[in-house]
Amino acid sequence: MPGFLRLLRNNRDYRSLWVGQVVSEVGDHFNSIATLSLTLHMTNSGLAVGGVMIARTLPAILAGPAAGVLLDRMDRRRIMIWSDLVRAAVAIAFILIPRYEHSWLLYLLSGLLTFASPFFTSGRSAILPKLAQSDELHTANALTQTTSWLTLSIGTFLGGVSTMQFGYEWAFVANSVSFLISAWMIGLLAGTFRAEGRHSRPEPWRDLREGLAYMRRTPLILAVGLAGVGWASGGGAAQILFTLFGEVVFQAGPAGIGLIWGFAGVGLVLGGLLAHRIGHRLNFEQYKAAIAAGYAVLGGAYVLFSVMPTIGLATFFITISRIAMGMNNVLNRTMLLTHAPDAVRGRVLSTVETLMYASMMISMIGAGAASKTFSIRAIGVAAGALTASTAVFWAWANWTGRLPEPDRFAGEVKAQEDLEHI
Repeated sequence: MPGFLRLLRNNRDYRSLWVGQVVSEVGDHFNSIATLSLTLHMTNSGLAVGGVMIARTLPAILAGPAAGVLLDRMDRRRIMIWSDLVRAAVAIAFILIPRYEHSWLLYLLSGLLTFASPFFTSGRSAILPKLAQSDELHTANALTQTTSWLTLSIGTFLGGVSTMQFGYEWAFVANSVSFLISAWMIGLLAGTFRAEGRHSRPEPWRDLREGLAYMRRTPLILAVGLAGVGWASGGGAAQILFTLFGEVVFQAGPAGIGLIWGFAGVGLVLGGLLAHRIGHRLNFEQYKAAIAAGYAVLGGAYVLFSVMPTIGLATFFITISRIAMGMNNVLNRTMLLTHAPDAVRGRVLSTVETLMYASMMISMIGAGAASKTFSIRAIGVAAGALTASTAVFWAWANWTGRLPEPDRFAGEVKAQEDLEHI
């Protein structure tokens, strides 16, 4: 915590980014809880919930490659501001849904909202190495991700309660205003945020292939991306199951959804704090061992969450699961930010997110379809087992010597040589 406070006190630009993040993400979770609850209210269908979650995932997959290319080509700050403004306009349109109850609006607006998101989220990560000094980078990354999870906990809990008290429209208006505040705060960042060493002529397909080539020749970076695929194979189902457990299994309504999501957020925050504390102390081999253990705990605890008889016990095990998830995410993201050269950083981060979202979408489709045939608890057990399997593949890759530590300087030189030959 002292490290977080020192960073916020001494780094004005990072503080502006952080304030915008807090406000926009709290508002975004208001939207998520209200939309998922409204979907069940209008359709009474777990399959429809899955459809909305897919509508909130597929556009991000489609937008990811374009976001990466643009973030490595243009001013990243400007792209983030436009992303916020577009999302503010889309978010306010959600107030049409409870008034007219057209289910197609749930899918359309959810899709538009998330299509604009990768341009902001990947950009936010890509600019961190410019906002923070090298000795601040792990702290800045840990605080950025921990803040995301803290706002998840606060936003989902308040979103569930406020939706029950004030109605759906309130949540949607709050979400729209939050994006406008975020755009204002990003506009306060000083300087420009263009990637270093970019060639002048835009060639999107070549730019995309260049980023993928870097990942292929850097095994650890590729492994982090594939690990995201692994946990998301069960994690996508979890996004749907949180709603179904809260509403159907425990019959606790929007407040139940908010409670489960809220404790998941608490676990992620604790995991982020743990990663911040140990990240400076782990050598590279210890980091890889910690990642394998984290995926095993993440999946195993989710299995236990799925079979608990009460919502109290369920929230305990989802907290444990998310502690492991938070730790892994912070440690892996620090590796990406530390080793990916600035010239390809936007594409690396967006590619990792795209792979994760694609895996989540497949998982969501499977969970939504399975909810028509299998019990919600059985689907949860399967999702946890799939996530835990990531630990096996990561440990195997490490054991067989397939995860050497990247040479950051060599990566930067190679990226610059690639650019000079284009």
